[in-house]
Parts: sequence; C-alpha cells; structure tokens
Amino acid sequence: MLACGCLTLLSAACTTLRVTNPPETADEQYLLSDAASKSIARLTVQNLRDRKVFVDAEFLDPSIAQQKFLVADLRAHLLAGGVRLVSTRAKAQIVLEVRCAALGINSQSLLVGIPPVYATSTPTSGLGYIPVLIPEIALFKNIHQKGYASVAYVAYWRKSGDIVASSGPFVGRTYRSDWWIFGFGPQTSGNIPPAQKP
Repeated sequence: MLACGCLTLLSAACTTLRVTNPPETADEQYLLSDAASKSIARLTVQNLRDRKVFVDAEFLDPSIAQQKFLVADLRAHLLAGGVRLVSTRAKAQIVLEVRCAALGINSQSLLVGIPPVYATSTPTSGLGYIPVLIPEIALFKNIHQKGYASVAYVAYWRKSGDIVASSGPFVGRTYRSDWWIFGFGPQTSGNIPPAQKP
C-alpha cells in the first residue's frame, strides 16, 4: 500500500504542462535574447564614433524574432557608443554589416527512473485498443538548457568600399537548469530572468 502511494506521488509530481503564446516559452526567448546581448556588449565601436552609419542586416533572417532583437540591441549599443545612425544607405558615410554565426539553444536531460511509456488497454466495444500513457517515475531528473549567440560585424566606407573597422565574433552564453529529486521540484538555477529570484 505504501509503495503504491509513493508511486502515485512521484508520478503526479513529475507532470509537465507547457502552454505558450507565442510558440516559444519565455525561457527560450530569454536564453536567446540575453545571449545575443552578452555577445553584442563585447563588440568594439570606438572607430565608428561620430560617423554616420547605416546598419545592414541583409545577412540575418528577419522572420526570426530573436534576430530582430539582435539588430535592435546592436543599434542601441552603437548609439550608446556615440555612433550616428541613419535610416538609408545613401545618407551614410559607413555601412556596417552584421552577421550571426549561431543563435540557438542546446538542451540536455537526465532521468534516473522510468520514462513515460504507452501501454495498450483491453479492447473496448467498437473502439478497439486505446493507448494509455503511463507517466514517468523520476528518482532524479535534470533538464539543462544553454543559449548561445555569436555576433560580429564589418564596417566599410560606403563610397570606396574600404574597411573601416571590424569586431567579433564574440560568443554570449546563457543557461537554465531545473532538477527534481524523488519527484520534488523543480529547483531552478540560471542567469536569465525566469530562473532568478525576484
């Protein structure tokens, strides 16, 4: 009886609910955007100070929300460094091309216990066999996520095409780790806002 009660407790404690709108969770968005910010913060912009600069994001994918954030954060970094941004290439003295070698998340998980499995129930009238999910039983479980961003730029004179400056690539890193022991948890650590205590 005691064993059945413990198994029930463990299976209930390991239930996961993932409801998001937009499709990416806040964790995923922060892992990517904070990694991009950490990479951009290391870019050197002194050689562009007081110059009229057009930021060319042609080599980024505008359909990826985090790459839009990357461009916006780069523009803020340039402005903070005294760069005079312009809205069109024709108005610029210098064109700055930004590139992103990586912007993604690596995930690792560890489970000591029994993973969730599908079993087949007895046949029911007119419905045949119905699959039944047996939830995982976790003695120890860990989910570790790492966000990476690699950002660099090259800047050149608009008229001559001669290089003015380049910086990077620099890699920004973020992480979040969640773990459960005997079904209790998660205990969370990380360097993104959802993992930090308010």
